[in-house]
Amino acid sequence: MASKIMGGIPRGLILRNENANPNYTTEFINRLYCEEGKGKFTARMNILGHMQQGGSPSPFDRNMGTKLASRALEWLTVQMKTNTRDDGKVYVKSNDSATLLGMRKRHINFSSIQDLKEETDYEHRIPLEQWWMKLRPLLRILAKHSATYQTSLTSKIEHISEEAEYSDDSM
Repeated sequence: MASKIMGGIPRGLILRNENANPNYTTEFINRLYCEEGKGKFTARMNILGHMQQGGSPSPFDRNMGTKLASRALEWLTVQMKTNTRDDGKVYVKSNDSATLLGMRKRHINFSSIQDLKEETDYEHRIPLEQWWMKLRPLLRILAKHSATYQTSLTSKIEHISEEAEYSDDSM
């Protein structure tokens, strides 16, 4: 890592699986790189499971993580190929180079940070459009809350009180 940084590549990424070698914990690797990089680079540690606060990942979570990682690597590869200068350095000046990967309307998309900035209520730390708020009446019904709902259907529903005779002559 130090030789790459000294050679002109000012960044690096180290990924570690939670079931990797028990001797090489994330904390140990972070301390190792902090010590070895003194004066050359800094190291930061981020444990994704702690960011999510979600417990053990389900098969769906693992599948979604794989899809997101794959899309991110594809995007990085395309960005590097299309924005590499003749001297080998990657240079991008457009706003769409700083993006966030996420799911919108059942599709995995990259959203420009500039666009997201315009769609965010920073004071309350929420998006300006909260699409899930439209689901609240349905959620109340599903949760069996007692509430009054207005309906647009004004026709009268009649109850059928006559019993129909049923006979099965085949027996």
